[in-house]
Amino acid sequence: MVAIKTSDAERFITRPPANVFLYLVCGSDAGLVSERAQAIVAHAIDDPKNPFQFLRLNGDDLSADPLRLADEANTVPLFGGRRAIFIESQGKGFLTAIEPVLHMPPRDCTIVIEAGNLKRDAPLRRLCEKDANAAVLECYPDSAKDLVQLVETELRAEGLAIEPDAKALLISLLGQDRLTTRSEIAKLTLYACGAKEVTVEHVEAIVADASALALDKAIDGAFEGDFAAVEGTAERVFSEGGDYNVLLGAALRHATLLHRMRLDAEAGRSATPTPGFGGFRRTATLDRHVRAWSSPKLARAIEILSQAIGKARREPVLADMITVRALWTVALAARSKSG
Repeated sequence: MVAIKTSDAERFITRPPANVFLYLVCGSDAGLVSERAQAIVAHAIDDPKNPFQFLRLNGDDLSADPLRLADEANTVPLFGGRRAIFIESQGKGFLTAIEPVLHMPPRDCTIVIEAGNLKRDAPLRRLCEKDANAAVLECYPDSAKDLVQLVETELRAEGLAIEPDAKALLISLLGQDRLTTRSEIAKLTLYACGAKEVTVEHVEAIVADASALALDKAIDGAFEGDFAAVEGTAERVFSEGGDYNVLLGAALRHATLLHRMRLDAEAGRSATPTPGFGGFRRTATLDRHVRAWSSPKLARAIEILSQAIGKARREPVLADMITVRALWTVALAARSKSG
């Protein structure tokens, strides 16, 4: 059977074709791979904790004894019922163990293989995709749409709503691993317990990377002329182990991106940020800064930050002070009406 796309996998798992007994679950999102593999097992048998119904194997076990899988798959549970076998794909290949069970499908047994990000031409994947009794389920990081749906579903189950700004911030911080995403949402719902609505403050306190937010606030303060934000958040970055290279480098990237976007806008082209740059959370900020700054002023900001990076490297003892002064200079330019 052809590969089931990640967007169709949930629906496929709940209502799989009757003839499919072997599932290869693979992809770059390890958390989602694990979650879907567990869901298939839970759907296939009554009690995954029952050793007569559920068996775990790994690739090395089957490589050493290829006939074991066929023997286990055709074993009738002691007290009847269906059986499930979970295989962790690692170490040596075990195609010679899979081929016999595909040739002679077992009765009342589901086999689930958990693998990593297999290429389309990987032997195990090719073998499963061409067999009518097997299914390949792709697991890749959630899209923004998937995350919105997941967040809303999980919060609704806990009787919580979420502010639009809080949702945008939360979505921008999630999505690379399904288990991590669920863990972060669970922490958030616990922290917001008793409140009717999740706020930006809730997300910042529990989910957000505090050091990353401090970087954003320091940079935004500079490009919006907020001297207090520059000084306060830069000090926080340094106190939490950040250094001038991180802060000045992030500020320089921000200025460079704004300059490109501003030039596009002045030339009548669409001024769009680089895909994935900060997610929804940063898009509104970028738009605001592009409107407030001219291309010559941004070119000057790039020069100021570049010079500060060089000077801080030559005088590391004064690096923190040089960094804050450079951001102050940018903030002063933000307040200036000229240029």
